[in-house]
Formats: sequence, C-alpha cells, structure tokens
Amino acid sequence: MAQDLSLGGQGRFGGPGQNRSLERGLEVLRAFRPGTDLLGNGELAERTGLSRATISRLTQTLVTAGFLEHDRAARAYRLAVPVLSLGHAMRASSPVLRVAVPLMHEVSARLKVNVGLASPDRADMIYLESIRYHRKVSLRTVVAGQRVPIELTSLGRAYLGRLDASERQELLVRLKRAHSAAAWRSISAGIGEALAELGHSGYCWTSWQPNVIALAAPLVIAGRPLALNFSQPSGDTPAQRARLAAGLAPRLLALRDRIENGIEARTMPP
Repeated sequence: MAQDLSLGGQGRFGGPGQNRSLERGLEVLRAFRPGTDLLGNGELAERTGLSRATISRLTQTLVTAGFLEHDRAARAYRLAVPVLSLGHAMRASSPVLRVAVPLMHEVSARLKVNVGLASPDRADMIYLESIRYHRKVSLRTVVAGQRVPIELTSLGRAYLGRLDASERQELLVRLKRAHSAAAWRSISAGIGEALAELGHSGYCWTSWQPNVIALAAPLVIAGRPLALNFSQPSGDTPAQRARLAAGLAPRLLALRDRIENGIEARTMPP
C-alpha cells in the first residue's frame, strides 16, 4: 500500500468540522500525478488507502461532476479538463505570483540562471512558478505545478529549515519510510548539512540531479512557508559546486528580500 505522508496520517478523514466525503474525493484527485494517464479503482484504492467500494462511489461522483473522465475500454479514469482550470485560476489570482514573477524573470535573464518558487504539500514541494533560462533539456522540464521531493531538493531542505524542531522531526519520520535504511543515512546527512548551512548563511544547496546545482532560501509570506531557488549547470567536484553556490547566494537572498518587501508593500494599508 502507498505510504501516507499527510500531516494527519490515517486520521485525516475525521477531524472536527471536516466533510469526510469531500476530503476523500480530493484524495482521489491527489492520486493523479504527472506520468499517470489512467488509474483504475484498485490503483486508486492502493494510493489513497480507501476501500474499493468507497473509491467506486467517489469516482462515479467525480465523473458526474466532470472532474474525472471514464475510459470504458481501459476500465480506468483520467483527470478531466475542469481540473486544469482550477490551476489556472489559482495562478491568475495569486498576489504572491503577481509580485514575484516579474522579479524572477528579470533576475533569470540578468544572471542566466533558472529561478523557481515553490510551496510545500505533504511529502513534496510544488512549483508555483519556474523560469527556465537554460536550453539544456534537463533544466528545461520543470514547470509550474510540478512536484519535487522535500528530502532531496534544495527547495525542500530550505522549507525544512523553517519548521520548528518538533514539526521537522515529525515530517522526517514520515519521509524516511519511502527510503531504504542505507539511502536514508545519506539523505539524512545531507539534510543535516543543509540545516547547518541555513542557520549559518540563510541558504542551502544540493546537486540531486546530475551536473546541476540548486540553491534555495526560505521565505514566509502571510504565514505561508515558501522556498525560492536558483539552478544551473554545475562543476564536477563538490568544491566547485560549493564555490558556485556561494557566488550565487547573495543574489538569491537579495531576490528573496525584494519579493518579501514587494508583497509587504502591496498588503500594507494606505
């Protein structure tokens, strides 16, 4: 069965004031990820932890509401067009993106780096915006809405640095379940180094994709934790990557400050 990495665990379907049917329906929609065209009731049951009978009722309702399409030949479901409109509406109405995106474009063009802004969702960071500068294919494929793992990326590790110790430990315990013991030892060491760097310098860096360095800094806007990053092709050795990160870090932190100040200025009363 798929690991449940939500903050509420299996108790997420019974909180006070929550509509259990609505929450379960949203879990079905969450089960669809890039690279997943069709999911049958059995696969949805495995990914959500819900019973097949419950999944059957929910998928029928979501088809009727227009949020899922049923492929009769495959006996499976895919997301329908109205889901796309929700993402567009979110991006178009975001006051954060209205301030951040022009600044991100300007810095990306001037420094010749990729710039991303992401927000946490369970075990992942979701890109709110991704400005791709480089022509290299591996650096061009990140788009708004894409998920990347918290524990492996500079964005995720920057977010971890904003959590208090108890929240961070709770999340790390859940993230650990997705990895072997040997893999987690290496990942945990990298997270420890990132947290130390964040405490000392305000940013962290990693190179989890081959020949690419990414550095990130956390920011909090109206109580919402976000992370901002730069990425570009890197040198071959850890020392070369560290020097590259150190050279870019002041510009990353300056952009973070400009975004925070710009949003604060927009929200202050006249």
